[in-house]
Amino acid sequence: MVENQETENIVTETRQSMWSQMGKTEDWWAIWLAGLFFIFVTACIFIWKPPVEDLPKYRAIMEQEMEEAGFRTIAYTEAEKKLKGIKARSEGFTKTLRSITDRPKGWTTNPIKSIYLSESEAASKRAQAADRYEQAQAELERTRAKAEQAENTARAANFEDPELNRKAREAITEWRQASSAFSSAKSAANTQPYNLIPSLIILGIVLMLFFAIGGKFIGFNLKEYFIGFPVIFLLTILSYLLSKQATMSALGISYVLFGIFLGLIIANTTGVAKSVKTAGQTEFFIKTGLVLLGARILFGQIALIGIPGLFVTWVVTPIVLITTYWFGQNIVKIPSKELNITVSSDMCVSGVSAAIATASACRAKKEELTLAIGMSMIFVAIMIFVLPTIANVTGMHPVWAGAWLGGTVDNTGSVVAAGELIGYEAMVVAATIKMIQNIMIGVIAFGVAAYWCLRVEPERACKPGETPIKLSFGGAISEIWYRFPKFILGFIGASIIFSIMQAAVSMDWGNAMVSEGILSLANRFRGWFFAMAFVSIGLSISYQDLKEPLRGGKPVILYIFGQSFNLLLTLFVAWLMFMVIFSDITEKLMLGA
Repeated sequence: MVENQETENIVTETRQSMWSQMGKTEDWWAIWLAGLFFIFVTACIFIWKPPVEDLPKYRAIMEQEMEEAGFRTIAYTEAEKKLKGIKARSEGFTKTLRSITDRPKGWTTNPIKSIYLSESEAASKRAQAADRYEQAQAELERTRAKAEQAENTARAANFEDPELNRKAREAITEWRQASSAFSSAKSAANTQPYNLIPSLIILGIVLMLFFAIGGKFIGFNLKEYFIGFPVIFLLTILSYLLSKQATMSALGISYVLFGIFLGLIIANTTGVAKSVKTAGQTEFFIKTGLVLLGARILFGQIALIGIPGLFVTWVVTPIVLITTYWFGQNIVKIPSKELNITVSSDMCVSGVSAAIATASACRAKKEELTLAIGMSMIFVAIMIFVLPTIANVTGMHPVWAGAWLGGTVDNTGSVVAAGELIGYEAMVVAATIKMIQNIMIGVIAFGVAAYWCLRVEPERACKPGETPIKLSFGGAISEIWYRFPKFILGFIGASIIFSIMQAAVSMDWGNAMVSEGILSLANRFRGWFFAMAFVSIGLSISYQDLKEPLRGGKPVILYIFGQSFNLLLTLFVAWLMFMVIFSDITEKLMLGA
């Protein structure tokens, strides 16, 4: 949206109409692409539908057995296994679609085993597992006979003898444990050869074309995009492959770290080709993945996060912004008020988007905007790794840690990456908090425009015909809506739709068709979207290009002060909201995650 002016070195913006935004911005195309995905996957699931008509039969057996015995009998366990085995993801083309999203497998010394296993190697594994399989099968038969005898004895007494019931429960528990061990041994004894290379090629082509649909309308150079995308995808596969190495997996070094590090190494050694930069659409990948994630999170959970989240963002953010700006003017004595407020808002709201909005509102110089964005990129690259490390080492509660990350890390993609390094719960909370904070972009832009026009530079900022924002209630609402990240509508919409869907059907049907169908596939693809985004984050950080921002001593001091204050205040308020005042909400979030 930023438009360079040849006549003056001032940041201005060319505003797009809502209709134009809906067809030409990544926020809206994240929604459209996610919508197309859900429509296609839902159609596949209903065309290749599992035998859901058997669900009531198995549920009836379970309820009858529980009513008669009061505990999980053999018949109950078998019916439960059959009920849980009915999954839409295991049927027809849906199964094929799921199979192409398989990630590289675990390996120890030979990385090729992560994507390819020959028939001779599979046969060797089967032979090695044969003894274990036979022993597990014998143990299963023994425990089954023991469980049947104990249960029949208890049933003969109409399940009224507590001692007989206890013995039956213990015998059945032993049988279930043996059954689990047998399943594991059977899987090893039936090891099949695999070759993930064809499916990974197909997946790469599918993902490339999928995002190219939106890219055509957003304005990608499609020629460069198609040339660069295979590099992004190959690095994504490599990040998964490296994280699956036995030692790396045991240490908990995830694909997130490998993805960012691989990108960083390339960006700061050989450099990144223009085509790869075009294909590395960090925010587009992340936003589309977040809309898919919205379907998995019940709307009630989002509402729960929102209650304390408002305090973490809408209270902390203005305090940090005002304090940092005051510090810059009175302590550091930044020579340019426009640079001061642009750096302050970039640091405390949402990185690049907030910096552009603020720079336009106060009519800052283009080099001031560049300086603010450059420093943001430097420090966010550090925070992605440092903050999760602190959270993990100190044993911070994942919800508290997620709220801390969401309120401090500068952009959505980096927030998701940092959250993933802690865990799923932290990632969900961090992403939701960041989306709540992003709403502040419009509020901050309007406030800055009003302050500059009325107090700082009335003659320049309020020059007739050049005022960037209408200083009225309607102007404020318009600015907030214009700056509002529209992909959040898709995230919330997906949550509402799937929350209603889950509530409208039986638990068993919802699990078979929605959780183990639509959402299972959405989660698979979301993982790949995020992984590509993490690689793109690394590729976007070239410290050679970011040396210039570090040369300005005063702006760096301002940023460090503001971010330090932001980190400490957000840490405290997040703890107060999620761990003290709304601790019950935190418990509910952990149960629902």
